[in-house]
Amino acid sequence: MKTFHSINDYIPTTKSIVTIGTFDGVHLGHKKILEKVIHNASTSSCESLILTFFPHPRMILQDLTVVKLLNTVEEKSELLENLGIDNLIIHPFDYEFSRLTAEDFVKTILVDKFKVQKIIIGHDHRFGRNRTADINDLIQFGKEFGFEVEQITAEEINDIAISSTKIRTAIQEGNFTIANNYLGYNYSFSGNIVKGQQLGRTIGFPTANIVVEDSHKLIPKNGVYVVKTFLNNVIYHGVMNIGTRPTVDGENQTIEVHLFDFNDDIYNKKIKVEVLEFIRNEQKFESFDALKIQIQKDKETAIDYFKNSSF
Repeated sequence: MKTFHSINDYIPTTKSIVTIGTFDGVHLGHKKILEKVIHNASTSSCESLILTFFPHPRMILQDLTVVKLLNTVEEKSELLENLGIDNLIIHPFDYEFSRLTAEDFVKTILVDKFKVQKIIIGHDHRFGRNRTADINDLIQFGKEFGFEVEQITAEEINDIAISSTKIRTAIQEGNFTIANNYLGYNYSFSGNIVKGQQLGRTIGFPTANIVVEDSHKLIPKNGVYVVKTFLNNVIYHGVMNIGTRPTVDGENQTIEVHLFDFNDDIYNKKIKVEVLEFIRNEQKFESFDALKIQIQKDKETAIDYFKNSSF
């Protein structure tokens, strides 16, 4: 897959089958659209092309809106490449771009720049300045400029009943059965392992303290989770705590993972964490002994989870 970080960087070598969207999560609903794009490209001697944006348009168009995303740019790119997309354009969305009229967008970008032969788009897609143009306008532009328009109907979308918003809500509620089923893969995040206060070692549960650098990435709510991790190309099972560590009067949110049967020095390593199941909310314990007892119970819960699953 060829990746471009601006529409201006893309130079077409053939006609393209295009779709446009944020595709946050690249979930099962998105895949239905993307598979249509890939199939159409393969049967028409065209290349598949995805136009997506960063920052998320809502961050620009709705003042002070904070949108936590299911995927970083790198994660989204990897997911799209694995599907078999030929070209990915991640265009910087800004106010100037949002002021393009619908006709300018179609003529200068879809037709002149992308050499579009066909665009496949959701029935509710809106575009152009103030999002005034819709699928009917796009069909008319297609007739005028000589490209096809295929719309994904409301019935098709409703059959899937999946959206990025639903997945974000499920994650924020700790419902990873729904979130991971909708995604079609396990929700994950990556970060660097840094040196913490090493309090876990004092009670027999050393942890990897993780810092996620991308501030746009959605982090699950505070609590304890069953996780699968990838470290140095090896899979390790574990239990994760996200929170402020109230038992030791912590103030800042931390992400800590206790890896089973593991006690190596892994500072400054990168780790990927797949979140499998929510165990419980974070709570304050009256003593270190009470905390230690609960952590052991959490660990046993996670071990039982892995015994009874395919993970």
